Amino acid sequence: MAENESGTEKSEQATPDKIRKSKEKGQVARSKELATASVLIAAALSMFVFGDRLAYELSVMMKRAFTFERADIYSPDHMWHALVEGVSGLGLPVFLILLMLFVISVLGSSLLGGMLFSTKAMMPKFSRMSPKAGFKRMFGMQAWVELIKSILKVTVVMCVAWAILAATFEHILHLSVSQLPGSAFEALDMLSWMFLLLCLSLLVIVAVDVPYQIYKHNDELKMTKQEVKDEFRNSEGKPEVKQRIRQLQYEMSQRTMMGDIPDADVIVTNPTHYSVALKYDKEGDRPPYVVAKGVDFMALKIREVAREHEVPVMQSPQLCRAVYHTTEIGDDIPEELFIAIAKILAYIYQLEQFRKGKSGRPKALPNDIPVPDDFLYPN
Repeated sequence: MAENESGTEKSEQATPDKIRKSKEKGQVARSKELATASVLIAAALSMFVFGDRLAYELSVMMKRAFTFERADIYSPDHMWHALVEGVSGLGLPVFLILLMLFVISVLGSSLLGGMLFSTKAMMPKFSRMSPKAGFKRMFGMQAWVELIKSILKVTVVMCVAWAILAATFEHILHLSVSQLPGSAFEALDMLSWMFLLLCLSLLVIVAVDVPYQIYKHNDELKMTKQEVKDEFRNSEGKPEVKQRIRQLQYEMSQRTMMGDIPDADVIVTNPTHYSVALKYDKEGDRPPYVVAKGVDFMALKIREVAREHEVPVMQSPQLCRAVYHTTEIGDDIPEELFIAIAKILAYIYQLEQFRKGKSGRPKALPNDIPVPDDFLYPN
């Protein structure tokens, strides 16, 4: 109970960052049994694929080695020529078999845990030279697991071998009275099948070892609650640093917002607290949208910049509060406020025409343009 409260029990699953760091160190789930079984099964299958060609080339080489003329006995180059001919014939099937085994050995090792190259895993670890650590590995839980797997492996292979011998015993006895070379080919074919079945029996061990290795790896990566908290804190950064970053981001956004105010069509204000700057592109399809907004000091600053650039400023407290609370900078005006905004924009347009002498003075708007009840916000 105390262990749980202190946060020292490794009860939490590894975080993505912990998994990433473990991969950098070369710590991934691996199954030796899977790699071994893959290579052995591949070797057995390669004999079925390339065995005939290999047997043929071997027979040719043996005929060449044991059949020669009398003059070849006195020729120093005879042995060299026989060796070259034998190697050239066996070269291709042997190369293909070795290539197949190499590819399968790489794939078999990477089936669990994936392909990974880590220089950290190659570095020497002096802790392994400790006698205490050596005795711990010899008599620890992992050593007992490996012992049980070895016993299970021997038991399974012996049982399969016994079953194969029992099934083919009479056939094996029959080979002693068969004639050559048919008996030799039949014996080789039988041995190939026996070898393949014995290799396939290792899949039983693989089926036990792979889940165990995954469980063991995940268990080793488990973290305490405190480690999870520390990692989250480190990944998020120190509070003072985050606060400073947020402050810089806010200041940058404010500078950008202030730069957009001169392009606004109108500033709608609540004289005591709020200001919003609106823009409307008469030639585009977009409805009016917010280019700046602020409260208290920032509201006063918006009005100050607007007056410097001769942007109209109008008072409409309810409408100003409704736009401020329902939009962010860059957002379109809600449809419910279109009529109220249209009245202000129309008034601004008529006022501009009046100043140019193209129309009479427009009728003044009320101090507070009404908005829908759902958009009423307190002062």
